[in-house]
Amino acid sequence: MFDLSLPWWEFILRGVIVYCALLVLVRVSGKRTVGQFTPFDLLVVMLLSEAVSNSLSGGDDSVAGGLLLACTLIALNMALAWLSSHSRIVAKVIDGESVLLGRDGRIYIDVLKKNRVAESDVQQALREADVELAQARCIFLEADGKITVLEKKG
Repeated sequence: MFDLSLPWWEFILRGVIVYCALLVLVRVSGKRTVGQFTPFDLLVVMLLSEAVSNSLSGGDDSVAGGLLLACTLIALNMALAWLSSHSRIVAKVIDGESVLLGRDGRIYIDVLKKNRVAESDVQQALREADVELAQARCIFLEADGKITVLEKKG
């Protein structure tokens, strides 16, 4: 139960490789993948975890191996959070930036398509903000995938 079938350093190396690969894949997939989970997105996340489980553990079923992997993944997450909070460049690469989806009552359809955002999602954000499209000063896709609406003053 506690005997490792692989060297301890291999668990750490596997954790680093899989964490970095998944981080890149999630960033490349776009803001909306991370921001608001649909049932389909949740299914993809669950299947991703199952798909990489063997590459993390290398077939080891020991408690010690699992704990070593968990510590590695948490340490990587903490390190990236620290780096993001201390470097604008790292924060931009890891977290991304907000994108202007519309301004002054006009939605930029080409920007929606580029960011894989449905117009219905923008309409929903307008309703949630209780703002008519004509009264929207700016509509943003935030780095976390949420759509925010700023209303014109007056």
